[in-house]
Amino acid sequence: MNRPATPREPLLSVRELRVDVGTTRVLRSVGFDVDAGELVVLMGANGSGKSTLALALAGHPRYQVAGQARLAGQDLLAMPVEARARAGLFLSLQAPPDIPGVRNNLFIRTALNAQRAARGDSEIDAYDFLGQAKAGAARLGLPEAMLARPVNEGFSGGERKRNELLQLALLKPRVALLDEIDSGLDVDGVRALVDLVGSMRREGTAFVVVSHYLQLIESLAPDRVLRLHEGCIAETGGVELARAIAAQGYAASRSREAEPVEAR
Repeated sequence: MNRPATPREPLLSVRELRVDVGTTRVLRSVGFDVDAGELVVLMGANGSGKSTLALALAGHPRYQVAGQARLAGQDLLAMPVEARARAGLFLSLQAPPDIPGVRNNLFIRTALNAQRAARGDSEIDAYDFLGQAKAGAARLGLPEAMLARPVNEGFSGGERKRNELLQLALLKPRVALLDEIDSGLDVDGVRALVDLVGSMRREGTAFVVVSHYLQLIESLAPDRVLRLHEGCIAETGGVELARAIAAQGYAASRSREAEPVEAR
């Protein structure tokens, strides 16, 4: 007798997520799923909570978080920040900070070896890592000399974003949260971003991408586009939703709102 297959749990599953910052409730109820190799774009007007969502999932200590978020079947919200990273969650920041005194290649190699240790793998030695880092930097148009410089110190905005793409490429996370990763990138940088995301999706990495820019969104070919408004997912669709927002703006989008939805 054939039994029905048990439904597979999404790689990242978020349910009724609520986030408070101090006495302010920024996210009221957010729910969505992302499976391996999928890409979800998150859109919303300034101040709608897009960055708050990404930072809350990554474990920012300023935020009080309730609801449910699961990564590969594990309770993400119960994990400390470092455990979330080791489990395969990656966050790019809108404004990547400087880390004075910490060499770029040492920073990334230390993070990579922490992930490997969590999986029970042996450390990657400095020589092998440097070869991978140089190849990744060349692919992304990041000067090789920046590998030996302190993290982001003296980097331009575009160089900081390319450096985050290098971290993404070398760490190979399960789920990547990219918050306006294209900000400051030139045309070649955006092309390198799209190529990297495409290749990583084929290898199984899931993406949640925060962006306002239609050309990038179309190039990324998302599985779903979600519009965040007043702390909820107000609308979900395909790339046609991004096109409608680009053509009409968020004010027009608010006029056709229904009840908050969970995007699956």
